[in-house]
Amino acid sequence: MRRGAQIAAVCACGVAGLVAAVLLAVVPAAGADDGTGTTPTTPTDTTTIPTAPTTTGETTTTAPAPRPRPQPRGPKVIAAGVTVGGTLVGGLTAVEAREIVKERFAKPLKLVIGSGAKVVVTPQELGAAAHLKEALELAVRVRRAGFVVPLKVDVQRAKVERLVARLAEQYRREPVDAQLRIRDLKPFATEEVPGRRVKELIATRTIVKALKTHERTPVQLPLEEIKPAVTADDLGRAIVIRRGSNELLLYRVARKPKLIREFQIATGRSEYPTPLGRFEIVTKQENPWWYPPTTSDWAQGKEPVPPGPGNPLGTRWMGISAPYVGIHGTPDAASIGYSASHGCIRMLIPQVEWLFKQVEVGTPVFIIPA
Repeated sequence: MRRGAQIAAVCACGVAGLVAAVLLAVVPAAGADDGTGTTPTTPTDTTTIPTAPTTTGETTTTAPAPRPRPQPRGPKVIAAGVTVGGTLVGGLTAVEAREIVKERFAKPLKLVIGSGAKVVVTPQELGAAAHLKEALELAVRVRRAGFVVPLKVDVQRAKVERLVARLAEQYRREPVDAQLRIRDLKPFATEEVPGRRVKELIATRTIVKALKTHERTPVQLPLEEIKPAVTADDLGRAIVIRRGSNELLLYRVARKPKLIREFQIATGRSEYPTPLGRFEIVTKQENPWWYPPTTSDWAQGKEPVPPGPGNPLGTRWMGISAPYVGIHGTPDAASIGYSASHGCIRMLIPQVEWLFKQVEVGTPVFIIPA
């Protein structure tokens, strides 16, 4: 049985070979019938791939499909909508993105102090450096549209602190206390003016944050008000002594001067004039001792006088910041209204006792020539 199959296969191969020979013989004949010669053809640059034998023992060959030519690759671009440190870089190459991000980071900061002063400083001057390489490598790798890539920034805080300290010193404004002045023979208070200083710690933090978050809008440095030590309301009362007319006037000053009371007084003789100028009460004494001034020739040989009816100072003494000069009572009522003293300001005893209660140490005393 097996031998019979072998014989059949051999016969089949012989028949196939005979058919192929007949076909090859017929093709040239067809060309001759057309009246044209045949030109030998060169074999094409194709190869045949043997396939598995069929059930009849035959093999076939097929030509492979042509391979596509490789296309040249362009530079890789960043996915759409991707940002680096708040800067849109989607659709750009890494080189293009680097230039844009670098340019934006290098923009200077504008620092605003108060209502008008402006200072411009660059990130480089503050020792700020951005980690561009790491951020851009991540931006190129990411394939998610709209991905937010952080841009890390290192800041040399010591440089920021030095800048803030310099600005704080430059733009510090000291407060101005309210003061008493004389105008039209009356005392008045000048307005106090508050000062200001930069809150250095908060200012430093604000600048560092702006650098790290890539913020380039103007940075307002925080200021703190410095209150004046003396306001117009603190000034209280003031004494004005008109030497020419021998008058003493007590005013309440505050925001607007108001006359409280006026008195006739005695002032210094022409040879011992009461000094002119601004002074203040430096001491207050009840029932004082009188001591002769050692530097005055008129007091040579005189002895101290204890409190009592014969005391030249009466019952009250208010010494002012001019040496050996004060406001005091006198037992010599006839001298009031004249230039009769050795430089002091004399008052009637009941009046000086009233005034003594109205003023304090530190009360201003203006002595004017009017």
